[in-house]
Amino acid sequence: MDSARIYRGIPYAGLAVSLTLALIIGPRTAAYYAVVLGGSAAAALWLAWGAPAHEQSVYSVRRGVLYYTVLWALIAILIVKSPLFGFFGFTGYLHAVVLPGRTKLIGIAATAAVMATTQMGGIQSIHGTGVYIYTGLVAINLLIAGSMTLSGVAELEHRRQLADANERLREMLEENAGLHAQLVAQAREAGILDERQRLAGEIHDTIAQGLTGIVRHLEVAERFDADPDKRQRAVAVARDLARDSLAEARRSVQALRPGPLVAAQLPEALGELAATWSRTSGIDARVEISGDAVALPPAIEVVLFRAAQEALANAGKYSEAERVGVTLSYTSDVVVLDIVDDGKGFDAATVSVVSAATAALGTGTGTGTGTGPASANGTGYGLAAMRTRLTQIGGTLTVESEPGDGTAISAAVPLPTPAGG
Repeated sequence: MDSARIYRGIPYAGLAVSLTLALIIGPRTAAYYAVVLGGSAAAALWLAWGAPAHEQSVYSVRRGVLYYTVLWALIAILIVKSPLFGFFGFTGYLHAVVLPGRTKLIGIAATAAVMATTQMGGIQSIHGTGVYIYTGLVAINLLIAGSMTLSGVAELEHRRQLADANERLREMLEENAGLHAQLVAQAREAGILDERQRLAGEIHDTIAQGLTGIVRHLEVAERFDADPDKRQRAVAVARDLARDSLAEARRSVQALRPGPLVAAQLPEALGELAATWSRTSGIDARVEISGDAVALPPAIEVVLFRAAQEALANAGKYSEAERVGVTLSYTSDVVVLDIVDDGKGFDAATVSVVSAATAALGTGTGTGTGTGPASANGTGYGLAAMRTRLTQIGGTLTVESEPGDGTAISAAVPLPTPAGG
């Protein structure tokens, strides 16, 4: 049973115990039964209408004062009729939390007054010296029960503040997650637009012009039907232009999607890449796949494949490694490519500075490495190119290396959220 149900059930339990004892022990008169049964029914209905559902319930000032005033009046009536309703009277302390600010003290004091009545054995005992005893009991009730109640109220207020803070933090995290997703989507759209513009320029400058030349020379060949030599020369030129245009088309497709990715998914393409690189470099390369591989958008596969190409190429050139490990990890929201070698390493901090400066100047298009000293081999340029490609699809690049301690390159790209999810 959860704490909220226990909190809500305590007043009803106290009322049931008090009513049972009052009916068993009290006088057997119609007037007594009318007050006890009627008051108990009214109290139960009033609790059902306005009792706080849990300790941290928030009440309006008007509703809180109304609820507590009527509740205290019912408690007082029942206790005056039978001191045995003191079991139910404890509800006055418990529900003082609905009162605003310092008015809680008034509610606690009023409850202490009626609870002292039960401890005196009834209102008929409060006369003569009994008045002093009653006053002392009120003071004791205020000291003990009041202190406990106020302490509990302070703790509840603290818990309510923590709950509000947690709720605000959750809302901020959700807002930040939404902003991050929006930035990732915008970066992807920008990358797609850049690629479309690049392809449009290449098609216009190469393939379209080649096709125009082919058409023109075929038209020329038609005009020289009576001159076989000229017709043959025009057809030969058209044939050469067709070959050149075909080569340009293939080059554009290769730039858009690397050859290994045309016939295979990323894991298989990385395996083929590592095997080929290992044969040419003489360095042992192992590929591991972690998690369940999922189909990725072509843009993500191309960028990760290019990152692996860049890292392996430069590991072969500069790392002097004996082994290289390539790990592709799939999780629920991100795919991570790690390339780790046991080579000589480099000063990663220096390379990061060079890479940042290179990216800022817009020159991060070289083929330098992420695995060698920047001053010696232009590492910053290749690293900037890798980082730029990843940034365009919302990804990140992390490089960890120290001289003599190998190099670890990690490219992470968030997975797109499924439509409608």
